[in-house]
Amino acid sequence: MLKVLLADDHAVVREGIKQIIAAAFTQVTFGEAKNAFELLELAAKERWNIVILDLTMPGGNGLEALKQIKHHYPQLPVLILSMFPEDQYAVRTIIAGAAGYLNKESAPEELVLAIRKILHGGEYISSSVADELVLHARHEDDLPLHKHLSDREYQVLCLISSGKEVKEISTELSLSAKTISTYRTRLLVKMNMKTNAELTYYAIQNGLV
Repeated sequence: MLKVLLADDHAVVREGIKQIIAAAFTQVTFGEAKNAFELLELAAKERWNIVILDLTMPGGNGLEALKQIKHHYPQLPVLILSMFPEDQYAVRTIIAGAAGYLNKESAPEELVLAIRKILHGGEYISSSVADELVLHARHEDDLPLHKHLSDREYQVLCLISSGKEVKEISTELSLSAKTISTYRTRLLVKMNMKTNAELTYYAIQNGLV
């Protein structure tokens, strides 16, 4: 019996994923979480074969949830299924322990292929992500400025650059406005910039938004 734990805050997305998987595997049961808290709670209650995780959920972002899953259950494979293009988050999630990364616009057949490969002990990443992982390992000192940011700092950078205000970001990440302002200050210092406009220009130039 295949046991799949789905973590996505949109019920219609979870239902679509369930239908795709149920059509490809003969015996499968599902657990469903709509936020990071429910994901960690369900992960602790039962043994799962694979987690399929979105990166943007209430109650904490998916990247932090991934790290907690891998800390407590290192043998449990996690496939990231996200709206973000792979050049924005794929390398960070693989480094954090994900077994694969797929964009939500991928074909259903690719999702099934990724699940099968991961269940057989493999990883599912594109050749471009594999190349970037090699470059990351070999030339860490020469990486662009945003590659040196922490995962949370990078997330705040992307949200600021997409035009969101501190209050909106704090709501989305379930953090206080003061904490978001602290991350913004760190960003400006690390990237030697002074304004949100500079951050936004950098993000656009580097294809982050």
